[in-house]
Amino acid sequence: MSHIVDTLISASWIVPVEPELTVLRQHSIAVRQGRIVAILPTAEVPARFTAREYVDLSSHVLIPGFVNLHGHSAMTLLRGMADDLPLMTWLSGHIWPAESKHVRDDFVFDGTQLAIAEMLRGGTTCINDNYFHPSAVARALLSAQMRGVVGACILDFPTGYASDADEYITRGLAARDEYLGEPLIGFSLAPHAPYTVSDRTFSRVLTLAEKLELNIHLHLHETQDEIAGSLNDHHVRPLARLKALGLLTPDLIGVHAVHLTPEEIGWLAEHGCHVAHNPSSNMKLASGIAPVADLLTAGVNVGLGTDGAASNNRLDMFTEMRTAALLAKVASGRADVVPAFQALQMATINGARALGLEQEIGSLAAGKSADFAAVALDDIETAPCFDPISHLVYSAGRECVTDVWVAGKRLLKHRELTTLNRAQLIARARAWRDRVRQA
Repeated sequence: MSHIVDTLISASWIVPVEPELTVLRQHSIAVRQGRIVAILPTAEVPARFTAREYVDLSSHVLIPGFVNLHGHSAMTLLRGMADDLPLMTWLSGHIWPAESKHVRDDFVFDGTQLAIAEMLRGGTTCINDNYFHPSAVARALLSAQMRGVVGACILDFPTGYASDADEYITRGLAARDEYLGEPLIGFSLAPHAPYTVSDRTFSRVLTLAEKLELNIHLHLHETQDEIAGSLNDHHVRPLARLKALGLLTPDLIGVHAVHLTPEEIGWLAEHGCHVAHNPSSNMKLASGIAPVADLLTAGVNVGLGTDGAASNNRLDMFTEMRTAALLAKVASGRADVVPAFQALQMATINGARALGLEQEIGSLAAGKSADFAAVALDDIETAPCFDPISHLVYSAGRECVTDVWVAGKRLLKHRELTTLNRAQLIARARAWRDRVRQA
């Protein structure tokens, strides 16, 4: 007797990520009510399942959707506005002034929708976001039916969004309450960085994170200037300051973590902290090369992020996987450091684990949410294919992604978005470009 499911997707390969290094050839995924019911040999499908929709992807590999562990989605509308500048010049001289003039609810909604479209077309199904107007970010995610963790941005100086840290927190928690119970939306507390957040605010963030069971998502040890400033102002390095405040916990996602001593790497491992590695952004802003090999050897969970499009300038997890693997090899002098499968783990299950979502997403297994992407490996750039895992990291690109599902809903079909209007997104992006230029 066959069981009725909503969708059956057959592929040349399935790389479920867990168990490690597994490649399933000529297999299918059965989906019912947004969840994976079974992963089985395609030859066994007729005897076991009947589907309302059959999808044949005979030249594709199915993989878990990428988890972008750090982004500022709305900053797609500032893409390319101020390139080739040092971090603080870029921030204080260009980005922060532009944000003060333009960032409001409609800017964030439009920019986030544009980012979502770009990410979906590149196989990303979950974003850990950090920006102003979190309600607009959540609305944009729901409009596209994409999964995301929305960061409640917190600073200790005024912006057009809030006047002080207390107001940032109040507005962020109000947004969380507004979307509480939405299965695709989670929230985190996102204090910007040690150089923009006071001890008092950090203490309040820690209390709230523990009470509400929220992640803490912040930039950390991104540049040498940040560390020098902390030594001058607080007489300790940023991570030591956070350690003294009690913020080193399994809820902490430290973004960048470029400049770390062996002792600091040990602290991150000891306290179960996570790192969001952003190789392209780190390179473009000349921040440095994060000690990824040492972090992984120490047992620190490292995921991958794109950062915002203003400092990358693309939200492309294929590029981040390849760059992370190559940079780690160069930095360590060892070609076997961060092999292809480990880079794929960093882009999928490691990001899910950092967000506390590893039981839901990040790998493909019966019972998990049906969040996955189909990557075509049948063209000139990917021929021949000896090893699909190697191809995913070293040969394929986001243009190879043809179809994407989130919670069983097909959000990308034959490269076309199903929940967002491509022409409208481009028109709104051009309109914002004109406004920013005029200002």
